[in-house]
Amino acid sequence: MLSSRALAASVLFCFFSSAMAQAPVPRIRGAIEKFDGGTLTIKQRDGSPITVKVGDRVGVTGVVAAPMSDVRAGKFVGAATLGSKDGALVALEVLIFPDAMRGAGEGHYAWDLKPDSMMTNANIEGLVSDANGRRLMLRYKGGEQTVLVPDGTPVVTFVDADASALKPGAHVFISRATREADGSITVARVAVGLDGLVPPM
Repeated sequence: MLSSRALAASVLFCFFSSAMAQAPVPRIRGAIEKFDGGTLTIKQRDGSPITVKVGDRVGVTGVVAAPMSDVRAGKFVGAATLGSKDGALVALEVLIFPDAMRGAGEGHYAWDLKPDSMMTNANIEGLVSDANGRRLMLRYKGGEQTVLVPDGTPVVTFVDADASALKPGAHVFISRATREADGSITVARVAVGLDGLVPPM
């Protein structure tokens, strides 16, 4: 398995790199239908199939549930949000980055989890709890946001995994894929939910 440092480096590159790709493909979310070691067939959220080439050395990141108590000051998180309530963005999910990945994808920008959703990757500068959930004060380079995390919001983190986790029925999230000149799609890293988890990002 990858060390924490190797995991961080590979995920940083494959998930959040701004390097030029031949032809970027929209983020892929869905359930694995088939994996033959070199090709991954995925049933996407809209029911349509997509086939991607992964190669023998594909990187695999596991996604596991984390307790809400781990969402605390000093952690670097990614929060997908939709809409606002009482002056705060409302979280759809929260990803707690491993410490070695602090700074990954930092900022506040449009996201495609749902129409008009946003993503904020930032450090938790403070938080307060009230009847509506936890209110996070997030700060990133160039700005800050307040995010309300209602009770029951999915909270996850990344762990080491390998290709053995790419089994039919497992749900995956691919943030970065490239369409090659011949029309095929290639990916270098796949995030896969472990123990039946659906990656919520």
